[in-house]
Amino acid sequence: MSFVMATSQVKQTPQSGHNVHLDDIDRKIIQATQAGLPLVSRPYDDIAMQIGISADEVLKRMCKMQQCGIIRRIAAVPNHYALGYKANGMTVWDVPDDRIDELGKQVGTLEFVSHCYHRPRYLPGWRYNLFAMVHAHTREEALQLVSRIADLLGEGCRGHDVLFSTRILKKTCMRLIS
Repeated sequence: MSFVMATSQVKQTPQSGHNVHLDDIDRKIIQATQAGLPLVSRPYDDIAMQIGISADEVLKRMCKMQQCGIIRRIAAVPNHYALGYKANGMTVWDVPDDRIDELGKQVGTLEFVSHCYHRPRYLPGWRYNLFAMVHAHTREEALQLVSRIADLLGEGCRGHDVLFSTRILKKTCMRLIS
């Protein structure tokens, strides 16, 4: 999980612009989950048992914190290197701005793309506005996948590049400071 946290119990969230109060139970939920959800069949039950509340209450509070922007997302974060995917590349694409939603959705549905998003251009030096992360076992395989994206984009692709990973970046989330 990724958190946007302040060091106090009151946080102004970017989504709402309002102050959100974190009570002791919210803080316990965050502390119990900030290193990740328990790897058990019913993780919310496990968290509930640790804290002394119901699993329904854990879910309700986590949903509220997510809606307020305190919890940014709840997602699996695989270590691609440990899974054998050592040729990981951020592909960057120059596509027409008026087609970015359409083309981004198409690229984002590809099974080998882990995330795909729109980013601003920084002209004149950076013309790319569509980013898509691909994971492969070798660079050759990665470049074949990039070719598949290029084929999919067709005339919508006005240029692209691949920025291969040279090291593993942060695979943890922000921690709550007491």
